[in-house]
Amino acid sequence: MAEPVRTTLGDTGAYALELAGVGRRFGALAALSDVTMSVRAGERRAVLGSNGAGKTTLFNMITGDIALSAGSIRFFGEDITRFPTYERIRRGLRRTYQISQLFGRLSVRDSVFLACRGVSRRRFSFVRPRPDDATLEQAGRIMSAVRLEGRAEALVAELSHGEQRQLELALALAGAPRFILFDEPAAGLSPHERRELVGILTALPAHIGYIIIEHDLDIALRVAQRVTMMHNGRILKEGTPEEIESDPEVQEIYLGGGHG
Repeated sequence: MAEPVRTTLGDTGAYALELAGVGRRFGALAALSDVTMSVRAGERRAVLGSNGAGKTTLFNMITGDIALSAGSIRFFGEDITRFPTYERIRRGLRRTYQISQLFGRLSVRDSVFLACRGVSRRRFSFVRPRPDDATLEQAGRIMSAVRLEGRAEALVAELSHGEQRQLELALALAGAPRFILFDEPAAGLSPHERRELVGILTALPAHIGYIIIEHDLDIALRVAQRVTMMHNGRILKEGTPEEIESDPEVQEIYLGGGHG
């Protein structure tokens, strides 16, 4: 097997996210080992790998949900290794989750509005917004971006699974994010909903970079500019979607070994 890849870190001003020697142990188990990776500002990156490769653990450490056992993380040049999750959010880092975390009794509009308000300076204000409220207008633009403008007054509990996934994307877009981590956004979607997802992701503003973890290889390769392949808690390969798709070792480990 080839030696694990170590992406060279360059000028920090050019990168949104830099991981240097990141590792995480749970007792005797090494979930991640010596992960070094850099993602440029505005870049769209896919992280692939079979179950147990360490992808979700990687996300949990980037967001601060899990502490690092080794290494460091920089976000737009700033060391955030020891920052709590809310400080990372304030700096423009967002995330979606594999399992929906939505409030079923809220409307779509209220959900997006509250997400926008929650990361604004006025987040503790209880004054009912005026029709021309800037945050309310922002919520409207976000609903349009994720193609939910026609469902604005619907309760979240009434949405289809695909629409709830779209709403999760909307919440991640609240408050001018600089970088987003998408954790399997296509899980459980129909073919039509998957096409909608690809359209939404490819239409995001160019300055918003992201990393997507996705078991649907077709979606991952269609929405990513570069791909990082993980195996047994390490980075195995990096390259363009075409290079990764045609790589024999990737095909043997990921495609041949099953990736459900």
